[in-house]
Amino acid sequence: MKELMIGNAAFARGLYEAGCRIVSSYPGTPSTEITECAAEYDEMYCEWAPNEKVAMEVAFGASLQGARAFCGMKHVGLNVAADPLYTMSYTGVNGGVVIAVADDPGMHSSQNEQDSRHHAIAAKVPMLEPADSQEALDFAKRAFDLSEEYDTPMIMRMCTRIAHSQSLVELSERVEKPLIPYEKNPQKYIMVPANAKRRHPVVEERTAKLTAFAETTDLNREEYGSEDLGIICSGTCYQYVKEVYGDSVSILKLGLVNPLPVERIKAFAAKVKRLVVIEELDPVIENHCKAIGVAVEGKELFTNIGEFNQAYIASVMGVQEKESVSLETAVPVRPPVMCAGCPHRGLYHTLKKNKCTVIGDIGCYTLGSAAPLNAMDSTLCMGASISGIHGFNKASEGESASHTVAVIGDSTFMHSGMTGLVNIAYNNSASTVCILDNSITGMTGHQQNPTTGYNIKGDPAAAVNLEELCHAIGIKRVTVVDPYDLEQCDRVLKEELAADEPSVIISRRPCMLLKYVKPKSPVSVNRDNCVGCKKCMTLGCPAISIKDKKAQIDPTQCVGCDVCKQLCKFEALESEER
Repeated sequence: MKELMIGNAAFARGLYEAGCRIVSSYPGTPSTEITECAAEYDEMYCEWAPNEKVAMEVAFGASLQGARAFCGMKHVGLNVAADPLYTMSYTGVNGGVVIAVADDPGMHSSQNEQDSRHHAIAAKVPMLEPADSQEALDFAKRAFDLSEEYDTPMIMRMCTRIAHSQSLVELSERVEKPLIPYEKNPQKYIMVPANAKRRHPVVEERTAKLTAFAETTDLNREEYGSEDLGIICSGTCYQYVKEVYGDSVSILKLGLVNPLPVERIKAFAAKVKRLVVIEELDPVIENHCKAIGVAVEGKELFTNIGEFNQAYIASVMGVQEKESVSLETAVPVRPPVMCAGCPHRGLYHTLKKNKCTVIGDIGCYTLGSAAPLNAMDSTLCMGASISGIHGFNKASEGESASHTVAVIGDSTFMHSGMTGLVNIAYNNSASTVCILDNSITGMTGHQQNPTTGYNIKGDPAAAVNLEELCHAIGIKRVTVVDPYDLEQCDRVLKEELAADEPSVIISRRPCMLLKYVKPKSPVSVNRDNCVGCKKCMTLGCPAISIKDKKAQIDPTQCVGCDVCKQLCKFEALESEER
C-alpha cells in the first residue's frame, strides 16, 4: 500500500515498522511532527520530555533494557543533548537507538542555521540523510539495524524541506522486535575514566568499519550520465540537482553522510571530467574530498549561507532554467506577529511602558521584540533569559535590577529555565523573572508540557505547579497576574522591580488559539469618539488598523480581550454583542 506523507510522518512510520518501542522528544520545528505522528501508533510508547537532553537519556535507558528507542529534536536541540550523545558514542547501545536532528537552512524558525553534520563527526556517530519521504521511512528502519549491528547510536539528519514536503511512500507491516536481554557490563556502560579509555579505541575501530561499509552500501549510490560533469550531493540538494539536470549528468548521492567513503569517491571522480560538490551550509563533503586528494569545486561557487533551490543551482551552474510562472509584482512581506488576543501582549505593553530592559527567551513570546512593541533586548537560547538577567544585574552590581526583567514561557522554563532560577536564588541577585504561562507549548504547535496536566496523547498527567516550584527553588516573592489586566500588571511589575530580592511574576492566561478558549464579543470603534491618536496601535494587535485617520477593528480577528479598551482615553472602543 502506498500513501502520500510528509517526511516527518514517513519517518514516524519507519519507526513503527522497525519495531521501535520507546519515543521521547522535545518539540522543535521542523522535527515536531515525527513524534506527533509516532504517538498515533499505540504499539509505541511516546512522550514529550522536558528537554532534549532528558529525551536522549530516556532513549539510552530504553536501549539499555534492550528496546529499540528514538528521540527527536531540531538542530539547536542537539546542542542540549550533546552531553549524553558524545558519551553514548563510547558506551554503544543494547537495543538500537535512532536520533533525529532536523536542521533549518534559511532559519525559517530558528535562531541559527548550524550544520549538524559537525556533531556527528565530532561525536564519531554515523549519520544518515534521506532525500524524500520514502527514504525517511526506509532509512529509519535501516538505522535501527545498523545501530545494533555496529553497537552505536545512529543520527538521522532531516531538514525543513524534507521534513515538511510530501511524496509517496510504500508501507509495510510492523516487525515486532523482542527485547535484547540486558547483561551487566560495567566496563561498557560505566564511563569512568578507566573504562572510557578502553572504549575510545572501540569507537575508532567502529568508525573504520563504518567507513568500509560506506564504500559498498546501497545507502550511497551512483547515477551515471554524461562524463562531462559529476555532482556529489545528499538530502534535499539531490532533489534540486535532479530537477535541474535530470539524468543528463553523473551523480554520487550520499545517504550515509558520516563517515564518508574514500575509494568510492575517488572512483567516481575518475569517471568524470569536472566534479562539483553541491551541499547546503558548510563544506563538509567538499572538505572530505579535498582531504583525500580529490579535486572538487564547491563553496567557491555556492554560498554557505541559507538554503538552496533549483533556480539558484541552475543560475550558479549556468544552466538555462525551465519555464516557470511568477507573479508580476513582489508579494508584500508579512512578518510574524502575536495573534489577536495573545496573552503576552498586555505584559509586553507594560514592560515597554515602564522602559524595562528585557532579557528574552525562545518561544512565540519572542515576537514581543517586533515593532511596535519593541519590548525585548536579547534572545540567545532556551533558558538563557533567566541565567542572563542574573549576570546582567551582577555585572552592574545590582544597579540595573530596578528596570530589568527576564521573560520566559512555561514550557521553556521547564526545559531549561529552572536551573537559572536556582542560580538567582542561590547567588542572590534582585532579579525579576516573568514566566509567561499560556498553558501550552505555543510556538511549535500546541504540544503539552509538564505544566499543562496532560501527556502527549491528551490523557491526564501530573501538572507542575509553577508557584510552588518557584517557592521550593528558594524564591519568596511569587505573584500571579492576568496579562489582560494592564493596571494589575503595571502595579505588580513596579512592586517587584522595587524589591531588593529575587522575584517571579507569573503572567497566566491560556493561548487564545486553544480549542477550549472561547472568544468574547469583539470590540468596535465609535468613530465619533475616536480622535485618531493611534494609542491602540501601539499594541501591535493585527485586528486593529487605521482607516481615514480613525481606528478600525476587524471583528473576524478580534477575540474581545479588551486590552485596547484600557488604553483609550476617549471611550472610542466598545464591546459588541455576538
